[in-house]
Amino acid sequence: MSSTALRWFKSSYSGSEGGNCIEVAQERTAIHIRDSKAPQGHVTVGPGAWDAFLGAFGAR
Repeated sequence: MSSTALRWFKSSYSGSEGGNCIEVAQERTAIHIRDSKAPQGHVTVGPGAWDAFLGAFGAR
């Protein structure tokens, strides 16, 4: 799926003035992660890897 066809979200902790934000697009079998300053590229991981990442920060 192309980066533009995904529905991207940023954290509610991010301010509205832009800057350094990580955006996430979630599908049933994949999580896409990109830097808001470089939206043309992104990294895709599986749900298990995403859960482990969030768990490392106590976000789940």
